[in-house]
Amino acid sequence: MKYRINKKTKDKISEIGLGSSYMYEAGMEEAVKALRRAYEGGINYYDLAAGDGATFPIYGEAFKDVRENIYYQIHFGADYTKGTYGWSLNLNTIKKSVQWQLEQLHTDYIDYGFIHCQDEISDWETYKKNGIYDYILELKEKGIVRHIGLSSHTPSVINQILDEADIDMLMFSVNPAYDYGQGEYANGGVDERNSIYKRCEKEGIGISVMKPFSGGQLLDASQSPFKQALTPYQCIRYALDKPGILTVLPGAQSVKEVETLLAYYDQTEEDLDYSLIGTFAPASASGKCVYCNHCKPCPAGLDIGLINKYYDLAKAGDGMAVEHYKTLEKNASDCIQCGHCDSRCPFHVHQSERMLEIKEYMEAR
Repeated sequence: MKYRINKKTKDKISEIGLGSSYMYEAGMEEAVKALRRAYEGGINYYDLAAGDGATFPIYGEAFKDVRENIYYQIHFGADYTKGTYGWSLNLNTIKKSVQWQLEQLHTDYIDYGFIHCQDEISDWETYKKNGIYDYILELKEKGIVRHIGLSSHTPSVINQILDEADIDMLMFSVNPAYDYGQGEYANGGVDERNSIYKRCEKEGIGISVMKPFSGGQLLDASQSPFKQALTPYQCIRYALDKPGILTVLPGAQSVKEVETLLAYYDQTEEDLDYSLIGTFAPASASGKCVYCNHCKPCPAGLDIGLINKYYDLAKAGDGMAVEHYKTLEKNASDCIQCGHCDSRCPFHVHQSERMLEIKEYMEAR
């Protein structure tokens, strides 16, 4: 397992985490085994926007002896007072639900208390008006909530809340379908969604990824909007390559499914290569580097994807990106203009020209 650091909280978070939407369907015994295997495999980050209240005693049983070694995302607005998942903006309902969740989890604190499922500005206005956000802040003052998170599918709403609230972690839906305007939660255009990744990287806000497989559709050619199947590993790599991403949260219901996720680190670079998405990228994505590294190996030894990422972040106002760029062993000034990367880029980026552009920009900083 590899880990990434949340810049705001300093938490060391596993690149692969675990969602819990349908964990309960496996039953207590099998689900506990799956969670313990995840923990043994180095997974330390778990989302609890569960599909049913039966999930919580499963987690409580699985992790009661290792609670201090893991991180929970708990959602203020996910209501389990009636057993199954519900969504609520009623403060008293939320208080009861959160207290019940803590009891079932055998814990007295929340690592990341989430402003839950804010997809419309009206949701956020109601959330504030009803005192829910103030309640999270109150619990943070008491040390019951350690950090504050936000879950949303809508870039415009995310930007407004980030402007108004001190957010440490964003839960956002990241996959090629949504980024390219395909699917129920494909909110925002290519540039608007990319701006969220860059903003979070710049401001040190970590991103945990929900729906990395677009509800499984991307893994099945017959269901995929692109009529081609991707592997789980390509989807995970795609998300992890985006700026700001800390952890990807696919679901799993069995030890076997957890093993499949952990096998991500056994894959070859060829297995992880998701450049085929360039064949169905929309016109708005053409000519824009997605850091897929399909251009590797560079004859001159440049890490072209990383150079592009630092450049894009620098242009977005991230001063640290300039410093990181300048510490690279080789940068854009070392490009020999051979055109190898131009011929290989599935997104039609003229990388040799871009290296000249990056060289000029960075040398002026």
